Amino acid sequence: MASWLKRHRRRLSLILAVVAPAAVTAALTAVRDDVENTHVALVLVVVVVGVAALGYRVSGYLAALSAGVWFNLLFTQPYLQLRINDRADVQTFVLLMIVGGAVTELAVWGRRQEAVASREAGYLAGIHAAAAAGAGGPNAGSRQDLIRQVATQLVDTLHLETARYQSGVAGLGDPARLRRDGQVVWNHATWDADHDGLPTGTDIELLVEHGGRLHGRYLLRAAPHRTVSMSERRVALTLADQVGAALG
Repeated sequence: MASWLKRHRRRLSLILAVVAPAAVTAALTAVRDDVENTHVALVLVVVVVGVAALGYRVSGYLAALSAGVWFNLLFTQPYLQLRINDRADVQTFVLLMIVGGAVTELAVWGRRQEAVASREAGYLAGIHAAAAAGAGGPNAGSRQDLIRQVATQLVDTLHLETARYQSGVAGLGDPARLRRDGQVVWNHATWDADHDGLPTGTDIELLVEHGGRLHGRYLLRAAPHRTVSMSERRVALTLADQVGAALG
């Protein structure tokens, strides 16, 4: 059930954006003569916040629009018409739309920050796991396990198609290179990885070094249409350093 909800989260948020304000406004008509329209608007803001909390901008704005339309139809005179006669109701309607848009932007920002925090926690967990594996001893089996583990983490961190390790070589085949400063160089020019992501259709070389000694390299194949942040590239460099330290 949880996996189904995750897959259909966006679709469900769109349905809620339309249905929830309509249902709540219709239910409130039972006490229409006993409550102020401003109180109704506040209840609808709570509904919009609930939809916007799912983190989708379109759903939040759609919920705000739906709330405004149903407030207009059921709580402003003339009823069931998209027209408002009372000046105070016009102001309430406008404020409902403005607040709905504002809470949507806040919710989207909050969800984006949550995603960033989750990714960073994953990066730290990966680095910790690599460090723990590297500390497992100097035997060849543990080193090979670490090399494979870091290759998997590089794929996840940099959104790659593949990552494979080669021992004791650098520059062979003139690939693009992820440098120590996090920049990507290809064909003797700096690649705009922040905007364009990693180069596709070519290997990207990530050197594995320690104490000035080259041990090998990872050859990375980037997935198309995926941007890679500087922080993600720095995590990749840290992971390669863990392999270098273990091999050294």
